[in-house]
Amino acid sequence: MLHFVVWQQNRLGGTGFDSPPNARIDSGMRRLSFLTPGYAQKLTLLASVPLVVAVAAIAVLVAVQARALAEREIATLETQLINAKKVELHNYVTQARNGFYYVYGSAAPDDADAKRNVAQILAAMIYGQEGQFFVYDYDGNALVSPRQTDRINNNWSGETDSEGTPITDTLIQIARDGAGYHTYLWPKPSTGKEARMITYVTSFPSWQWAVGTGVFIDDVLASVATARADVEARVRRTFVYIGAITLAALLSVFGTGMVINLRERRLADAKLKRLTQRVFDAQEEERGRVARELHDGISQILVGVRYALDNARRKLERGDANAAEPLGKGIASLGEAISEVRRISRDLRPGVLDDLGLGPALKNLTEEFENRTKVSCTFNTVVFRNRLDNDAKIALYRIAQEALTNVERHSGATKVQVDLRGHRRGATLRISDNGKGLKAMRKETSPGLGLRNMQERIDQLGGQLRLSDVPDGGTQIEATVPLTHLLPPERPLNETPKVPAQ
Repeated sequence: MLHFVVWQQNRLGGTGFDSPPNARIDSGMRRLSFLTPGYAQKLTLLASVPLVVAVAAIAVLVAVQARALAEREIATLETQLINAKKVELHNYVTQARNGFYYVYGSAAPDDADAKRNVAQILAAMIYGQEGQFFVYDYDGNALVSPRQTDRINNNWSGETDSEGTPITDTLIQIARDGAGYHTYLWPKPSTGKEARMITYVTSFPSWQWAVGTGVFIDDVLASVATARADVEARVRRTFVYIGAITLAALLSVFGTGMVINLRERRLADAKLKRLTQRVFDAQEEERGRVARELHDGISQILVGVRYALDNARRKLERGDANAAEPLGKGIASLGEAISEVRRISRDLRPGVLDDLGLGPALKNLTEEFENRTKVSCTFNTVVFRNRLDNDAKIALYRIAQEALTNVERHSGATKVQVDLRGHRRGATLRISDNGKGLKAMRKETSPGLGLRNMQERIDQLGGQLRLSDVPDGGTQIEATVPLTHLLPPERPLNETPKVPAQ
């Protein structure tokens, strides 16, 4: 208590005393204790970590599924747009061929005028800002290129784009095979920069020409890129929403944990106050009992001794021959006082409990109880092969004291039986009487401090306390301590420990 008061004074501003090194160490330990999580923080973490892990897994799964679905949708959109471009190119080439088929269809393979006429018609077919028709012969010579006239009459075999994709040779091969599409990079006439282009090419087999036209698909790629950016934005928004929901859930968990923690602390404080009050009540009750016994017993006896000695002194002063009689009474009274002091000391802490064990201590307790109350008391026990540890002995002895006190004060019993036995599960103390029974006593009085003390003692040992009514009338109290409180038997002094075989 003094250490606690000094610590409180130092904490509230200090006194005239210097703080000892232990106080500084305690202060450091208190600061470190804030870094170690308590029960409430561990419980909150235990509830939060699975929530965070589950939400993170859900977020990743949602993102993966959303991206996969978006990629499928974007791929479908891109395929549809490109197919539309291909259909458009096929229509362009078909319409152009129909426009000069009357020339090509009736011309001979070496008709130069017909070839010149068809080349002029194709060169004039310029559409849009980028569209044009081109013609290559099977040797790779450019015959028609109205938007890039510097390519005409030059051989472009082996030409590739910046990515290494063959252009002219592939177009000619597609034309030789009949007709088809080819995709590659090509400079846009309007900007001079390379862009992705789809080309449809067909053949004039009799003239050995590859005729086609192309269209740039940078608008398709831009649409696809916009769709992908929109998907990424939606995924980011989804993550933001999930994060906000997770944060709200965590705040809710922490808030609930704080409320529960505060509530549990208040309950714990209230229980601690009640327990402290019960301890104080028990101390005061024990002090009152000792004070009454000292006053009513030892004090009265010592007063009688004083008067006897004083009487003997006066008779000796007068030379009275009967002075030995009051002196003998004083000596006898002094012996009673010594016996009373021993009884009070034995009630506070019986020496037989430490010297001989629980069985003899309980036997002595029941005999004294029978002599004092005139209630028939029977004690039975079985010799323990194992010995009870000190905590179990004290607890069972105090439980027996409380039980006999309750029998004396409340039960009105005429017979009490105390039984102590060891078994495979531990040790059991059973106290039964033939009194009123639990129901009758509960109607007359409320549960007192004694029963609470018994329960708390047995709880500290991890045992069980059972109260029940005896079928024939009366009460039975059964206290069981677990096997962990039984010590192994002591080895005789002349016995040597066995050495295991090597």
